[in-house]
Amino acid sequence: MDEALTEFLQFLALEKNASEHTVKSYREDLTQAVQFFRERAGGEINISRLTTRLVRAYVAWLNEQGYAKSTVARRLAAVRSWFRFLCRRGQLDANPAEGIRGPRHGRQLPHFLGEEDLRRLLSTPDDATPLGIRDRAILETLYSAGLRVSELTGLNVADVDLDSGIATVRGKGKRERLALFGPPALKALKLWLEQRSLLLERLGKQQGALFLNKNGTRLTPRSVGRLLAKHLAVAGLDPRSSPHSLRHSFATHLLDRGADIRSVQELLGHRSLGTTQIYTHVTTHRLRDSYHKAHPRAQ
Repeated sequence: MDEALTEFLQFLALEKNASEHTVKSYREDLTQAVQFFRERAGGEINISRLTTRLVRAYVAWLNEQGYAKSTVARRLAAVRSWFRFLCRRGQLDANPAEGIRGPRHGRQLPHFLGEEDLRRLLSTPDDATPLGIRDRAILETLYSAGLRVSELTGLNVADVDLDSGIATVRGKGKRERLALFGPPALKALKLWLEQRSLLLERLGKQQGALFLNKNGTRLTPRSVGRLLAKHLAVAGLDPRSSPHSLRHSFATHLLDRGADIRSVQELLGHRSLGTTQIYTHVTTHRLRDSYHKAHPRAQ
């Protein structure tokens, strides 16, 4: 069974062009499922012995452990995808997970920051220090281009054309798209590139990554999360906000100001328009709140 799992993960990475993060998530979810199947079977279990009853038992166990509905649904989906792969390979006659429904859960509206809160956040980095200049460039880039944090940390200097205000971004599934920068982001990036050159010159290093730490190596998504948390605290803003909140803010503010939803879909790099449509729910929710607060017949 371990070999079958390894082959599936290789299929995701090589043939489906899944990102490292996606492959890692599948590995963790399916490793847990395999461990459960083995324990229920009293040891090693053959693929041919995987049954719908066993998968139902796994889903019930996940619920008993107190996992969130979204987590249970994701792990069931991972098992279903793996079994579908095994069916195509002829190792399973039918998919034991195909008829099992995951838990229903309402789709949560994305957390975002208002325009005034964004202005406060973007003004917190100290432009008198190299790291402050870098942090401002990071925050401006996340918000201006609506990037995922992994897309931001994956950017190289060669990916960015400051003259045209465009960057080539590699998103989910290694799909490339163009990201746009507004004047504040371009100004912040130009200042950071000057500091970046000085940093690498002082360290005697060469590095292609756009955003670096003080040691001259590429920033990680976790590092970006930490620096955002610091600036949120300085600005006195909701500590639940994450780098992805800036991406949510980007989409919400565009739609609030009349942007076409298909244009927003392209800018976000969403494969499905349905993924983008959740932001229309956000704007509708805000309109409804405004109506109930302001209209004399809505009280």
